[in-house]
Amino acid sequence: MSAAPAAGSGSAAGLMDRIYRHQRHIYDASRKFYLLGRDELIAGLEPQPGAAILEIGCGTGRNLIGIARRYPQCDCFGLDVSSAMLDTARGAVKRAGLDGRIRLAQADATDFDPQGLFGRPGFDRIVISYALSMIPPWQAVVAQAIARLSPGGSLHIVDFGDQAGLPPAFKAVLQRWLALFHVTPREDLPQVVRRLAGEAGATCRAEAPFRGYAVQVVVRRAEAHARP
Repeated sequence: MSAAPAAGSGSAAGLMDRIYRHQRHIYDASRKFYLLGRDELIAGLEPQPGAAILEIGCGTGRNLIGIARRYPQCDCFGLDVSSAMLDTARGAVKRAGLDGRIRLAQADATDFDPQGLFGRPGFDRIVISYALSMIPPWQAVVAQAIARLSPGGSLHIVDFGDQAGLPPAFKAVLQRWLALFHVTPREDLPQVVRRLAGEAGATCRAEAPFRGYAVQVVVRRAEAHARP
């Protein structure tokens, strides 16, 4: 998934396009073996009918298609910085017959305008799946996502964890291999997201499934209180 920021947004988009120009055609087939926890994340969204769901770094559209099928009464949105990935996503969405329910846009994940992109101020659910490990200023992406949650909404993150429960040799080989694709696991992700959630008055829950291979984090904003 790619949602690299625009600190030089053109160069970030160009890098993602170079990385995925050819990989995008085999991305889903190859990544299903090691991007663990994505389907569990989708199952855990549990949105209300009519909810708006955004994926940041939507890549090929694989997750959005799964979300739209599982929650047919919800509206789905996706943004990515890579035009190559968005081309693939648009094709996949159309083939799935979901182009009337999934809207896609190219944008910088650290500073995007949901009103301008999609005509709405925020989202009931936001998903970030294996994208933060590819974005250098990933903390800004998390802060932006929390800020774009509607009252009562939740942010759902899955990414590479610290692999603390796995053999050191496995961790070393995995990290060298991931580096070939400009992927850097954020070992402090739970602590950073917990801090950002607290600063925004939200709650945060983090888990490390698969012996720490992955990390799953859920941030929830409080419901809006009606005025007396």
